[in-house]
Amino acid sequence: MAPSVIESMQAFWSTHFMLPSQSHVHASAVSEAIETARENVSMLLGCDPFEVVFTSGGTEANNLGVLGAAMICHAGSDPRDHAPGFPCSSHVPPPHALVSEVEDESVIAAAKHLQLLGWRVDWVPCDSQGVVSVEAFASRFEPTTRLACLQLANPVVGTIQPIRELADRSHSRGIRIHCDATAAVGRVPVDVRELRVDTLSVSAHRFYGPKGSGALFVRRGLDMNPISFGESREMGLRAGSENVPGIVGLGAAAAMTARCVDEAQATLQELCERLVEGLRATLDSRIEVLAEHVARLPNTVAIELATEAKRIQRTARQIVVAAAQSKSPPDEITRVLRAIGKSEQQIGCTLRFSVGWTTSREQIDRAVDLVADACEYASRA
Repeated sequence: MAPSVIESMQAFWSTHFMLPSQSHVHASAVSEAIETARENVSMLLGCDPFEVVFTSGGTEANNLGVLGAAMICHAGSDPRDHAPGFPCSSHVPPPHALVSEVEDESVIAAAKHLQLLGWRVDWVPCDSQGVVSVEAFASRFEPTTRLACLQLANPVVGTIQPIRELADRSHSRGIRIHCDATAAVGRVPVDVRELRVDTLSVSAHRFYGPKGSGALFVRRGLDMNPISFGESREMGLRAGSENVPGIVGLGAAAAMTARCVDEAQATLQELCERLVEGLRATLDSRIEVLAEHVARLPNTVAIELATEAKRIQRTARQIVVAAAQSKSPPDEITRVLRAIGKSEQQIGCTLRFSVGWTTSREQIDRAVDLVADACEYASRA
């Protein structure tokens, strides 16, 4: 977390530990802090404060964006029905959803739950650059299609998806669109009005806020059902006591990000380019940058090397870098690389690097040297 975010949270672990819903005067400071955080998140996303619903993180935000909308959207049933076990009627065709194959596991798992509840779900593939075609989505629209899910950016290869075009196509057919923006917020500017999405998820720890805190943008006037039940909070879309320190930390991180994201974007891009250029100069033609020729996140780069990724990780232990970890069930890196057509051998030779606001040029140069040395060591072994 950013030091300023940690500082903003401190009093809400002790001095201001009350619940905002309590009626005594001491709870007013807590309530005001939550609403300030809501305003900060709304400024970051370009929406109104009442369109921000706080959650326990990106996973819950994605679950609520998919299932909360689906419980309203289902064809042929009473929209006042809150019972998720009975969303479909046997007297009408089942509702239909479209979900890209490269979504986060939280979106994919929620979509699979829709299938258990009687929905039909189509999985939309991407191309070799990780781009999901709007035409591929649109070609699968049906009269019963109610929901489309497409992430704003992929956290493995960095590809930025054509969300606005898909939103325009979807809305022309009365289809809601949910966007997982957890990998994009803090790396690139995100404006929900420009994207024209119906719901959009964010996760605080992706932009220097606390883990276990996130939010869902819910467009004004959109009907949603809660997916958790109890004492109602967050405009009736969430049950349970508020995670006040987490919400305050999210708000502080959002305010910081809104001020800095434009400058940070340029710096992150420069650092990633320095990394790629350094590896190419050192390793000659033995690397391939994935999704190199499409719009990508400025901080994320996946590189296929001639050496097994795990051998590099074992040798260059000072570098924090991601590689595929499992094949059954596949982890996110494996699943995304398979979706763009990579073989198991290529997946095993791919490293995913990401840089942050505190990454220095010296660290990039050191990482290049460590990777090059690890590749050289592996070639001699």
